[in-house]
Amino acid sequence: MTLAGGIVVFFISWFLVLFMVLPWGNKTHAESGEEQVPGTADSAPVKPRIWTKFAVTTLIAAAIFGIVWWVLYMQFFDLRAYFQNY
Repeated sequence: MTLAGGIVVFFISWFLVLFMVLPWGNKTHAESGEEQVPGTADSAPVKPRIWTKFAVTTLIAAAIFGIVWWVLYMQFFDLRAYFQNY
């Protein structure tokens, strides 16, 4: 895997994992019992904890990238040979 390919795999997996992690632990104003600020959406989270979610996303994406890199490094299957026919 080239450096550019590795960066692409990492960022694609990072964004996919981010969209899966974003809803974790969100509570609306109604669920938490706090007063809603006028002008905010009813579904807006009280404390989104976005930096914690970014950290969790980075760890999960790094694990996914490590697995993908290991599979390609150990040559369990050869992607170059597969795509040469096309």
